[in-house]
Amino acid sequence: MPNSLDLPSEPSKTRVVVAMSGGVDSSVVAALLKREGYDVVGITLQLYDHGAAVHRRGACCAGQDIHDARRAAETIGIPHYVLDYESRFREAVIDRFAESYLSGETPIPCVECNRSIKFRDLLATAVDLGADALATGHYVASRALPDGRRALHRAADPERDQSYFLYATTPEQLSLLRFPLGELDKRETRALAREFGLAIADKADSQDICFVPQGRYSDVIERLKPGAVQAGEIVHVDGRVLGEHRGIVHYTVGQRRGLGLSVGEPLFVVALDAERARVVVGPREALATRIIPLRDLNWLGDTPLDAIGPEGLEVAARVRSTRPPQPALLRWSEGAAGVELLRPEDGVSPGQACVLYDGEGPRARVLGGGVIARREALVAAA
Repeated sequence: MPNSLDLPSEPSKTRVVVAMSGGVDSSVVAALLKREGYDVVGITLQLYDHGAAVHRRGACCAGQDIHDARRAAETIGIPHYVLDYESRFREAVIDRFAESYLSGETPIPCVECNRSIKFRDLLATAVDLGADALATGHYVASRALPDGRRALHRAADPERDQSYFLYATTPEQLSLLRFPLGELDKRETRALAREFGLAIADKADSQDICFVPQGRYSDVIERLKPGAVQAGEIVHVDGRVLGEHRGIVHYTVGQRRGLGLSVGEPLFVVALDAERARVVVGPREALATRIIPLRDLNWLGDTPLDAIGPEGLEVAARVRSTRPPQPALLRWSEGAAGVELLRPEDGVSPGQACVLYDGEGPRARVLGGGVIARREALVAAA
């Protein structure tokens, strides 16, 4: 039987841990690998106090999902374990999420969860169990390079591609990670779930951040950091004070609705000034930017960063998970990375990710990415 995971041993002698969230995708991965003859072990992580989320649609890693993962493992016929990672998840993901929001950023906790929990802690656990690989249900692809390293690629289906959330994966982690759904779309995955007799074949995809009920970030932050949310002024980019707000955590860059202003023109949030507790608003054109300084760059490309000349390296940059990559230049100078977009983008927000690819289309290779440190507005804010 062919080794679909590109591992040195035949499937019957290859142990693979599958991260089972209780959803359709990871359950299908476990079933596919079991059918191919791999020694499959399913692991589900309990990441937070799931009491309030047991019956909430759109959650993940909560009580109902743990039950669904256990039932899927029984159907497939593989051992299944639930590991309590609540304290690790709180420290590495939830607390950082709250601190980032309070500093005026718009963080992506899924990136940190993948980086710190799934691809660090869980991967170490998989190795301790004697696994040759950790497989997940992400819609991305991992392919071997001529020098033996592995590269991360966008999924074949751009509508399902999750590479934006995995840019921080390291080369060492990629050597042990496998993503069997990279060439499938969701329709095909659900068809396989029915073929395998999985009860969750029609289960809805998770929508919200798992620890943020109904998407109300401010409620979570106020509970985690009582007294930390400060009221302040809403200021126009031209310096006019237009009103007051209850805390910058209630706003995100690009937001138009819910500002509570009546000034006769459409206004958008263009910046959050945590130091002065200010929400800065302005016309749509004030959202545009082309220059994006990055921090915490994770580089997966072949060109050494120090070899990138002053003219920059041509890349395709993606500044939101919901937007396609667009042409850009990556610049590297004295240990600092920055991206210059060839066309301005609206709503670029500090704390979000800027992910870099070697092209704009499906299956493009992920070259890395970083956290947007700030944005250089084309229209200056007050």
